[in-house]
Amino acid sequence: MARDYVRTITDMERYYYGAGNAMGYSYTGSELLKADSPMLSTVGGTYQAIYGRKVWSQLNQEFNAFSILPKRPWDRSGWRVITKRPNNDGVLHGGVAENATLPETVRPEFQHVAAKPKTIAHTFDMSETAIFLADKDDGLGDIRSVMKEEMGKHHAEMVNKMLCTDVDNPAGNNLESLDRVTAAYHDDGTAATTTGMNNGHNNLSADADLDIYSISRSANSWSNAEMSNNVVSDTSTDRVLTLDLMDEMFQKLWIRGGNPKVILTGYDTLMRIQQLLQSQQRFMEEKRVTPTYNGVKGVPGIEAGFIVATYNGVPIIPTKNMLPDTISRMYYLDTDYLYFSTAIPTQYFESGIETGDPFAINRLGQEGLYRTMGEVWTTFFGAQGSIRDLK
Repeated sequence: MARDYVRTITDMERYYYGAGNAMGYSYTGSELLKADSPMLSTVGGTYQAIYGRKVWSQLNQEFNAFSILPKRPWDRSGWRVITKRPNNDGVLHGGVAENATLPETVRPEFQHVAAKPKTIAHTFDMSETAIFLADKDDGLGDIRSVMKEEMGKHHAEMVNKMLCTDVDNPAGNNLESLDRVTAAYHDDGTAATTTGMNNGHNNLSADADLDIYSISRSANSWSNAEMSNNVVSDTSTDRVLTLDLMDEMFQKLWIRGGNPKVILTGYDTLMRIQQLLQSQQRFMEEKRVTPTYNGVKGVPGIEAGFIVATYNGVPIIPTKNMLPDTISRMYYLDTDYLYFSTAIPTQYFESGIETGDPFAINRLGQEGLYRTMGEVWTTFFGAQGSIRDLK
């Protein structure tokens, strides 16, 4: 009947609200009224969002500081270093007069450096009930896999933060930091200096905080890295980053025998370098590059230095954990002599009800563990450098 009768909106209204003479009663249009209690999506029981099993991380979990370090096997627990030249007094020698006696013998000085591997471990756990329900209804699904992936990133991120810890924080059970590796001591507590720090400078609480691998830097100048800071009369003030500061660090490292392979800094300093180099863009051949170092990508830029993908041919890699003064510090790293000595590479372990051994954890659940064992080593301090106190 409706198929023949309903041809217009008016027909539909008559059909549902009163069909006039055709249906035996009249329709004036006033019967079509606004509902007092509409059915909306907010009414309980009418709508339920499905979140799905994809999890979108809202965190920046990059770990570029750890990634740029070469990984070498731990094949010994120390190394020997030459700390003085045979003629440490700097006097020229070796010339022999006719029929004269040979000069006195000379020798260099040696020392040894020892280090122990550090163990870095992070654990997580989940109950049997959580594992079961995650696979039902609108749960996460395989919660074990989700947790394994996220905790793996967390483990690497924590290692990255250790590498970016301030020099004033002795490593203890944590890894030695790059800020400590690239630090230096100086013994003048009052005069202006740009070559190191001591107690009372840069918030350094004690000279011994500069010591590394049990080496006293205040007593062993050979263990000082090449450090550029702005310490004046027991206070430190940040100075404007310039290309001259950057070039000076290259020069000092080259003189000491180093050759930086990568510059590590923060995203803010990277942008500041970009601004410094923009004025030179017209003099440089534009070549878009994305440098990589140990599999870590830098920022796309112009190789000669516009967006600072490289500077002096050296890739600049940013990390979010870099220590700031006003802007982030810069580490010039020669990875021929700086690396992560790996005693045990990162491993993942699980134990519990899902793997058939609940007695191992003494409850009905599942535990996971990431573990890395090793230490940051540098076999040549003079090849490493840092620029601090920047704005």
